[in-house]
Amino acid sequence: MNQHKQIGILSIPVMVAALGYFVDIYDLLLFTIVREPSLQGLGVVLTDKAAVLASSTKIINWQMVGLLIGGIFWGTIGDKKGRLSVLFGSIALYSIANFATGYVQTVEHYAWARFIAGIGLAGELGAGITLVSELLPKNKRGVGTSLVAGIGLFGAVFAYYTFKFTNQDWRLCYKIGGGLGVVLLLLRISVAESGMFKQTKEQNVQRGNFFMFFTNAHRFKKYFLAILIGLPTWYVIGILVNYSNRFAKEFYGENHIESGKAIMYAYAAIAVGDIVIGLISQYFKSRKKALLLFYVLCIGALFLFYSSFNSSDARMYIICAILGFSTGFWAIFVTMGAEQFGTNLRATAATTVPNMVRGSLPLINLMFLDLFQQKWKWGLTQSGIVTAIVVMFITLIAFYFTEETFHKDLNYVEE
Repeated sequence: MNQHKQIGILSIPVMVAALGYFVDIYDLLLFTIVREPSLQGLGVVLTDKAAVLASSTKIINWQMVGLLIGGIFWGTIGDKKGRLSVLFGSIALYSIANFATGYVQTVEHYAWARFIAGIGLAGELGAGITLVSELLPKNKRGVGTSLVAGIGLFGAVFAYYTFKFTNQDWRLCYKIGGGLGVVLLLLRISVAESGMFKQTKEQNVQRGNFFMFFTNAHRFKKYFLAILIGLPTWYVIGILVNYSNRFAKEFYGENHIESGKAIMYAYAAIAVGDIVIGLISQYFKSRKKALLLFYVLCIGALFLFYSSFNSSDARMYIICAILGFSTGFWAIFVTMGAEQFGTNLRATAATTVPNMVRGSLPLINLMFLDLFQQKWKWGLTQSGIVTAIVVMFITLIAFYFTEETFHKDLNYVEE
């Protein structure tokens, strides 16, 4: 019997992958939660909205660029050296970066620390999803990977309450993240390598060659589409939820919206959505049908966000949660990325695809902030609506041309 058919959904590799993603999300979202107090602690005047926006955009963009670079680096390592090499190496790097962030003294240092953290964070989800996909039988891997993402996404909730329970000590929050990484490293010792990878390692095939995605037209098309189907997640989180206090001011004036709390509500709902979509995918025996259902929910939530119903703090938080649930297709989207490619490129695909989507946030910001608002002088609402239309149009076209992968056998290689 193949190794990948010997484990269950609640096995140690699945749980450790889920806890790894939990720590990953804690660190990834921590800046958006501690943004204002951390910038204030570094001397940025909070009443200077332009300075706050410039500093926060710089830091988050540097983190996202780190994710892009790290996605390629860890993806190739995962296919060349093994899935476990990434799980150990990536968390070691971002744990060190977390501790370093706790001691930064300038915005420039902050950006560099988050850049290094971004490189480390890039490897966690892709390697975990790849390992779980290869260890579980195909009739269970959708539920297994959804469980990984569902548990992991509660890391955002934990980050928010850690910030509150430490009396908003943002430096301590980063140090706690580093400590969580060290604990996770110890848990990872008991996890076994993928049997599929071991078999592929014995074959005379190229492994982890990122440029193979661009040397074959069909493979490039699959890779490009795998990225585009995930775009709505970071539009929702990076624009709507992240700037929920600014939207609230435009929609109904004076408000007390905390972006960190909005993110916490959104990610709690995303976590639930990720588990639900795995079960729906299992029911339909289709990744695409489940994904389409959530796209429809997302479009409905976008209408609700920009509607007159969004007229109070309580309603804004509720809508952020609904938006989060509707974009709870992160696990399915990453799983589809892993399932599209052979074992010798699977970790590279599963690691780079989500980080390409994360790395799209600076481009979405460029369109939303720099083009529509600053150059074309559009208002916040008009810019947000047009950005949503562009993102969803691209995503739905990509979805139409994306292959179904539910029943796909993963034990093959790319030539």
